[in-house]
Formats: sequence, C-alpha cells, structure tokens
Amino acid sequence: MNGPADAFDLLDPVLGHHIVNALGWRSLRPLQEQAIEPLTGGEDAVLLAPTAGGKTEAAAFPLLTRMNRHGWKGTSVLYVCPLKALLNNLHPRLRTYADWLGRTAELWHGDITTARRRRILAGRPDILLTTPESLESMLVSAHVDHRAFFSGLHAVVVDEVHAFAGDDRGWHLLAVLERLSRVTGRPLQRIGLSATIGNPDALLSWLQGSGHGRRPARVVAPHRTENTGTGRGQELATPPSRPPGHIELDYVGSVANAATVIAALHRGEKRLVFCESRRTVEELGEQLRLKGVTVFLSHASLSVDERRRAEAAFAEARDCVIVSTSTLELGIDVGDLDRVIQLDAPSTVAAFLQRLGRTGRRPGTTRNCLFLALDGEELLSAAALLLQWSRGWVEPVIAPPDPRHLVAQQVLALCLQEHRVGENLWQEWWGGIGPFGPGAAPVVRHLVDEGYLDRDGGLLFIGPEAERRYGHRHFMSLTAMFTAPPEFTVYNGRSEIGRTDPDLLTEEIQGPRKLLLAGRSWLVTYIDWHRKRCFVEPADEGGRARWSGFGAERVRSYALARAARDVLLGEDPPVSLTKRAAAKLTETRDRYLHAVHPGGTVVTRFSDGDIRWWTWAGHRANATLAASLSSVVTPYRRADGRWIRLRDGLTKERWREALADAGTGLCLPEVDDRAVKGLKFGDALPPRLAQATLAARASDEEGASRVLADPVRFVTLTDQ
Repeated sequence: MNGPADAFDLLDPVLGHHIVNALGWRSLRPLQEQAIEPLTGGEDAVLLAPTAGGKTEAAAFPLLTRMNRHGWKGTSVLYVCPLKALLNNLHPRLRTYADWLGRTAELWHGDITTARRRRILAGRPDILLTTPESLESMLVSAHVDHRAFFSGLHAVVVDEVHAFAGDDRGWHLLAVLERLSRVTGRPLQRIGLSATIGNPDALLSWLQGSGHGRRPARVVAPHRTENTGTGRGQELATPPSRPPGHIELDYVGSVANAATVIAALHRGEKRLVFCESRRTVEELGEQLRLKGVTVFLSHASLSVDERRRAEAAFAEARDCVIVSTSTLELGIDVGDLDRVIQLDAPSTVAAFLQRLGRTGRRPGTTRNCLFLALDGEELLSAAALLLQWSRGWVEPVIAPPDPRHLVAQQVLALCLQEHRVGENLWQEWWGGIGPFGPGAAPVVRHLVDEGYLDRDGGLLFIGPEAERRYGHRHFMSLTAMFTAPPEFTVYNGRSEIGRTDPDLLTEEIQGPRKLLLAGRSWLVTYIDWHRKRCFVEPADEGGRARWSGFGAERVRSYALARAARDVLLGEDPPVSLTKRAAAKLTETRDRYLHAVHPGGTVVTRFSDGDIRWWTWAGHRANATLAASLSSVVTPYRRADGRWIRLRDGLTKERWREALADAGTGLCLPEVDDRAVKGLKFGDALPPRLAQATLAARASDEEGASRVLADPVRFVTLTDQ
C-alpha cells in the first residue's frame, strides 16, 4: 500500500466519502490503513495500538466494506466486549458508521428490555454489540431461533481481547465462538483489538481456536517493537515515536494525605484517579468531597444509574475528579483527561499502560501519571512496576490452564441448546480445541455418573442434577461465568445507590449504623433481610465501606517480584521521584537490607527462631516451591510473593536434601477447600479434578526452577 489515497480506495466509496466529509478526516491512522487489506480479504487478525489509537474504526471500516461488497444479509458481524458499559459507549459510533451504508447496529446485553429484544430478533441488525454471556443466552434460549438469527454471521470483533484471554471468560468466549461457527456452517473471521499485549502472535493463535493453521492470520501493529528487557520479557506494543510523557512517584502515607495532594494539585483540570479497591475509592471520594472538590465515583458495586450519572457529568465537566477501580481502565470514553493519578500500584504493567493511555489524547498534550503510594510496601511495588515498564516489558496474556469446570459448563449448555447431543459427537462442536478435546472425556463421564446428564440411545441430555443446581430461572446461572459473593442492595427512597457487604449490616457496633457508598455517608434506617435490601438516609460523616469478595489479594508475578528485588538492590525507575518518595524508598531499602543479595537468594535466621527464604519470586512461584520443599517449609503461613517460611531447626544438610528432592520434579501447590467451593461449576467436576484445576493455576514452575538454580546465602540475624 503506497499511502492514504490507496487506503481509501480499498474502502467502500460511500464509506470513504463520509470518513472525509462527516468525520473530517483527511487521512487514516497507520493501524487503520494497514488493517484494510487483511480484513477486507477475510483474514483473522489482532490489531494493536495504544488506547485511543482508532482500533474500533480499524476493524469496522473494512468489515462494513466487506459487508457491502459481498452483500451480507442479516446479522453478519458480532462486536463482543467484556463490559456492558463499553458496549453502551461504542454503540453510537458503530450505529453512525453503519447508517452511512444503510446498515444497522444494535445492543444486546442484560440491561436491554424485552420489547427491544423482540424488535432485534425480528429485524436482525447487521452488527450486534454484545457479551459472550449474552451470546450463550441466545444460543440456549427457547425464545430465540438461533439458527435463523445467526445464519448470516461472517465475522466477530473481540474488543479488549486481552481482558478476555487472561481468565476463564476467554475460554468461554472461544467455546461459544466454536459453537456459533458450527451453527452457521462456516468459519468465522476473528479480529481481536488490544492496546497492551506482550505476546500478540500467541494470542492470535489462541483467538483463532480450531482455525489456527487453517486460516490466514496476521498481527497488525504499526509501531511494534522488540523488547530488550529482562525477566521473561515480552514485546511491548507502544509507539517508540511517542514520548512517554511525565511519570512521577510520590509517597503520601494515607488516603487523607492523598486527598490533600489531589485537591491541591492541577486545579482547573480533569483528573482520573485509579484505586486498587472499591473501599479505597469510597474513602478517597469522601475525603475529596469534604475538601470541596467536585468528585464522581465509579466501581462495580455502584448502581448502573449512579455510574452513568457520574461518567456523564465527568465527561461534561472541567475542574473535577473521578475516582475509579479498573472499571474505567478499558476504553470507555469519559472525555478529554488532563491527568491520571494512581493510588498504590496496579498488579500489572498492562493495567498501567491502559491507564496511562487515558491521557495525552489532545494535540499538544503528553501522557502523564502521578503515583501516590500509601505505604512503603506499595511504594516498592510501584517502583518495581515502573522499572519493568521502563525496560520495555509487559505481561504475556496467557489463558488459564486446564479449564475443566468450563468443559462441564459448555457440555451442559450445549445439551440445553441442542436438547440432545450424540455421546460420541459432542467434541465436534468445539473443533477439538485444547480443553475440549479427548482429554475432556472424564468430565463428561462424571456428568453422566452424577446425574447432571442423562444418556439414552447414545444421546446425552440434561439430567435431574443439572435441573436441581442450575435450572432456576431458565438456567440463567449456567450462562453466568462467575459466582459473586452475596451483597445487599442499598436504596435512598426509590433510588438505588449500589450494593454493600452484608457484614457491615450484621457486625456489632456502638451507635447508629452508617455506610459509605457513592462517596457519601448514609444512615441505615431499615434492612429487608429476606429481599436483601437496605434503606438509608443521608448522613454527614462516619460511614464505612467494605467488600470481601473472592480473590481480594493482589497476586504479584515473578517478573514484578524480581523487579522489586532490583529496586532494593539500588536500581531506581527512570521517573521523577519526589523527596518524600526518595526518602521512603531509602528507608524501605534499609529495612530489607538483610533480605536481598546480588549473588542469589537469602535465607535469614532470626534469634526468635523465625527462618525465611527470601526468593523474591512472586506468589505462584513461591507456592510451587513451598509445595516442592514441604519437608523444610512450615505448614503455617508458608509463603507470600517475597519469602517462604522454613521450619524451626533447619540445618544446611536438611536443606541440601530438600533441594535435591525438588530437583527431581516440582509439585503443584496445595489448594484450600474454600477455593474449590468458590470455583464456578467446580461442583460438576470430580473433586480431584477440581483440585488439580486450581493447583495448576496457582503454580509457576518456570519461576520456581529459576529460583532453585540461584545460589543461596544463609544469614543469622540478632533481631527482627
């Protein structure tokens, strides 16, 4: 392709006319230019560009061109997103582009009314914006003729593909796409969009599913650069021509101090603050409001209306702050931002890149992020993350291993969809992809043995146990991929504010019971225990926020744990450090002086008998090491991401014997029974397979092997 004119020539001429005259674009962005040829040619692809890099248009324009060129009829393109809010945000744009060609685009997710769904089913829009869970609901619903509705389907766009692929929603998405392909009787063109991927080629192979090796595919990334960093580094898709902007690291010590800094800095600007928990969002929001700052909040436990009001008001305002969890990390448009502020450290470099990409979108502005650490440990984590980022490293997106519980879910969902499935033919529905191949047979046998499935005449169909466990409300829980902890819905009059943890409503307190929600304090006036509702009235101060949830602990990777060790050994990230941050980092280095050594790992023995092995290997590698060296590791509080606690009275001889045993083969970590109970659809697996599934996900054999290869230094200390 020789230039912008050639790129426009490859698009439908009506589309090109509107791009120039309606959007006012005289040229396309590099990603948009380079995506036209492969996408109009029907290739599978992963499109990489920074946040606000025009990825939606890079996929939509070629597909609309292909739609018109080949005369596609009915619903021919699916646009799949991980969040309903992102779908709502994208719908007006895609509807506008479709309108230019006389085509239609509609939304389908859990908030869409029944009447609107009927219109969609009757009209079959050309583009359907939806989630994987809603797609599966359509496949199993008795009210949807899925074969007729999807008969014209040709292509699927997966936005924020990395947000799917790194957890079980990715496996679920792949499985649903394979079933859709079989329903339509043709392979579906698959296009993934992402801003931050460390292994785009592997991710594209994963996204292709059963089409890998059979269909043409390419990664489209105009500014793709090779990583030269360390720590199992991966490619970082960041344009080298774009300056990184200004990154600053500060230490503030408390949420109240963070609010003071935020209120004093950058007045008159629009600021987006990311926090690592809903509780911190609420506490910071209240503190900012008390200081007279115009503040809006966004997190998963606020009502949809509350979040929409906050996002709309924030998009239209100027001198204000919006405080959010990762709900605003993805591509939801909240207008032009001046600043991003990060409280403590996100768990991944990829998350930081997404958040950094929210700034610097206007001409003449640069990307920026101010880190505010609430304690010394978070300051160390932030410094480690920024060090890895500066090395050009980003996490590879790797699908969780052994999703046996999803195999169980998918087989049950398929039997709902088809009513009866041949006991020797079910594997064909997924084209033999990874977990759905022959290795899934023991799971299906268990479903039959335990009554989840019945078998008759060589056919499988839904059994009484599946009816009992999942049959409520037309098997709705079978299409929901995660189990959420119980929460109470909070109302002020008839207005829903959000949801809160029931522990706040049951714990013993002195005085009136107050909640903190939507950045405001509320007095609890009545609790409807049966319907799980809580009614409140405004209060001045004193409210409290809490959510327990599953997986509350942030798990640090091997690479980030090792980067923290590098920081403790004296390496600073190449960002601006305030005097407070530099002083606290020096103090943190002094505190860990005994725990790091440039020549390998350290085992410390304190005078009180406490023995720790400082591996700096991350949670999963340390869990693997603890299981593999069980003869010398204490069974109580065995490890965190920095260290592993060893047994009292350990001798060097016993240590050498344990290392020799571990060298013959590493063991998977032990899994708590509570974790197995928290695994959605884990009850449909044999207990040993449920345990094995979680154990494989809690391990890091590569990181553990690296640690075992390091020399070990033994140090005796007089006190802690």
